[in-house]
Amino acid sequence: MKTYSISVLFILAIFLALSEASFDGNINYGSPSPRHTQFGIDVDQVQRRSWKRGNVAFKPEELNFTHGVASGDPWPNSVILWTRIAPSNVSSSGTAPIDGTEPLYSHESKKFIEADPNPICLYWKVFPVGKKDSKSVVSSGKAYTTADIDYTVKACSDAEFTVCNSKNSSPLGKTKTAPRPDDDVSEINLAVFSCSAYFSGYFNVYGNAARKDNHDWVVHLGDYIYEYGTYTLFKERGSIPQHPTYSLYDYRARHGQHRTDPDLQLLAQNSAWITTWDDHELADNAYRDGYVDFFDQPNTFKGEGPKVATDARKANAVRAYFEWMPIRQTDMDDGLRVWRSFQLGKLMDLVMLDTRLYDRSKGVDYVNEKYIEKISDDPSRTLMGGRQENWFYRSLSESKDRNATWRVIGNQIVFSHIKGDAAGGGDTWDGYIANRNRTLNHLYKNKIDNNIFLSGDSHMNWVSDLAWLGTKKYNPKTGKGAIGAEFAGTAVSSWGTSGLKSIEPDAGKLARKAIAENKELFWQEGYYRGYFHLSVSPKNVSAQFFVLAGDNHIHRPKDGVQAESGALKTGEIKHTNLTFNTETGVWKVKGFDQMYLNPEPSFLGSS
Repeated sequence: MKTYSISVLFILAIFLALSEASFDGNINYGSPSPRHTQFGIDVDQVQRRSWKRGNVAFKPEELNFTHGVASGDPWPNSVILWTRIAPSNVSSSGTAPIDGTEPLYSHESKKFIEADPNPICLYWKVFPVGKKDSKSVVSSGKAYTTADIDYTVKACSDAEFTVCNSKNSSPLGKTKTAPRPDDDVSEINLAVFSCSAYFSGYFNVYGNAARKDNHDWVVHLGDYIYEYGTYTLFKERGSIPQHPTYSLYDYRARHGQHRTDPDLQLLAQNSAWITTWDDHELADNAYRDGYVDFFDQPNTFKGEGPKVATDARKANAVRAYFEWMPIRQTDMDDGLRVWRSFQLGKLMDLVMLDTRLYDRSKGVDYVNEKYIEKISDDPSRTLMGGRQENWFYRSLSESKDRNATWRVIGNQIVFSHIKGDAAGGGDTWDGYIANRNRTLNHLYKNKIDNNIFLSGDSHMNWVSDLAWLGTKKYNPKTGKGAIGAEFAGTAVSSWGTSGLKSIEPDAGKLARKAIAENKELFWQEGYYRGYFHLSVSPKNVSAQFFVLAGDNHIHRPKDGVQAESGALKTGEIKHTNLTFNTETGVWKVKGFDQMYLNPEPSFLGSS
């Protein structure tokens, strides 16, 4: 695998000959789907607007790299590069993509807003790690940005560009390309995150992973942002904007707020990210046609309603995500597609799913739980939709056919069947039983083994064998009969389950009950916030626990295992309260009451 440092540079003066300027170098001008051109920007009109007499170009000293640099979606010969260069940290206040010279209406100010006509030009360069000179440049390019796309820049590096020079530069970032599918890879390490609500906690775990620097790539399983407004129980880190996100400006501003966090900036600057969205990138329990607080669309436009239709809100969320995240345009004909896969040498295939926004059937909305439970095994209910589901099964089969050792599936919600008080109910795969059965049937029927599910969303830690209970024989003592394992991680900062105010007895009691009620469950823990480090080698996959290649279940060491919190099927829970500070290099006892900003709100929606 090749590792490159990246630097995004911008020129010191805006080109005078703007008639020669090309906006093709910035992916963010394009629509996520050419079939839905309204999501894209008419760059011809943007260009003509820039020729208008009287325009006053930005001075270089007026511009700043306001939100650092980032990279993502590594391929063997390229990686996505991202930054934002702007005169202000504040996002563009328009509520729709800017089209030509037409002013925009702002729901916040109740006034029409003129678009800033001036483009900003950037050069970017890619260097080998440890080198930063003109002779060492392996890839470079030029890109323009404007207020139309909130001054964001997203470019694709592929080692075919000419060298450019500049005096004013962004922070130097580091990224890594992927191995070729036929490469022999001895080990891959992933830092896996989910559920990062800015207003409810600090992003310490991002900084922790960045300073440890022992991973190849970052995987984020969704709920990267939350749509909620500022709540009175969380006063230290409020939301920007303070109200829930509806307009394009709202979603842009929320993404921008997240990228002001120094720990997130540090991890984004030094690692390529592979991301998918969950529900809160749009709204709570979002699905194909709506979300949890969408009951009566006409009321949307009455009284204090948001005055943004459901489909428009979804378009705004998707547009902002596309602008602010270093993610590829996976399918030029499918604007909502973020499901994709990465062949990482012969060692593994990473398959990233979208079990939320793409084509999910309606889930729970806090008044229909009993109804969803009754129809949970209906064959027509789907988490992925037919197109994605068929692609998923093909990807699994193709991975086996090419003899990849492991299949690692990144998905949003807990896959295993969980019973009892800790269960997620109809908002997890338990609400789509037929869909889960089809997945398990494909794995067992085609003898596809060495499967690892990665999950987030629940704000808890879970380690389970991947077993088809009630259909295939399974021995919980040995793990025999399973077809893989699941590692489901807790939240970066989002609130925990209501009522878990202490590690003991609250969290411990819930965990012990979950272990007793679910025979495939190996470890459960619901108090801590954090992330997990997944290490993949030809012989095993580990995330503190081990799965041996060919065994298809969690490894059971003779002496058992030890965990800090929660409950284990076999092993010891030992509360050390020891915390390692990655900035100072010091271990110290940290009280559990110091982990949260304020008491957890019991009134908030689902994870």
